[in-house]
Amino acid sequence: MAADKSLLHHDMQVLYSNHHSWLQAWLRKKLGCAHRAADLAHDTFVRLLARDEPLTLDEPRAFLTTVAQRVMANHWRREQIERAYLDAIAHAPEAFAPSPEERALILEALCEIDALLDRLPVAVKRAFLLAQLDGLTHAEIAAQLNISIATVKRHLVRAGAQCFFALSAA
Repeated sequence: MAADKSLLHHDMQVLYSNHHSWLQAWLRKKLGCAHRAADLAHDTFVRLLARDEPLTLDEPRAFLTTVAQRVMANHWRREQIERAYLDAIAHAPEAFAPSPEERALILEALCEIDALLDRLPVAVKRAFLLAQLDGLTHAEIAAQLNISIATVKRHLVRAGAQCFFALSAA
């Protein structure tokens, strides 16, 4: 096991030293911001460090590009969630404004919920959000989505099960 970890570490070190500056330049060209490119290049390699299997790459730059694109998509999605959250709390009275620590925790929870719901089909996610965020009844959801009440119930059970089992695994 130690030899496997040592090999993984060595492979990652070689990948990093041979391609980090190229990846950062590629990201800088895509993003137009050197600081964000540096952050996302770092995040790309952190994601790779979390892997347990060895990297056997014929095309390391193509592989890094794919991983970096996923990291960018997650970054943009998180920014979108953060903007929506900040817009929502901007209208709250100052006395109810969360502290920076609370905002960070809430944002992290929102991102986790988003990732969890993203695994569901769009119709299931929409039904769940209409029920949870808008407080619509099964009949109202059925009318809005143009589906039967039985289908709404199945969607809500599926979404609830997704949330329950994600909590159980944590």
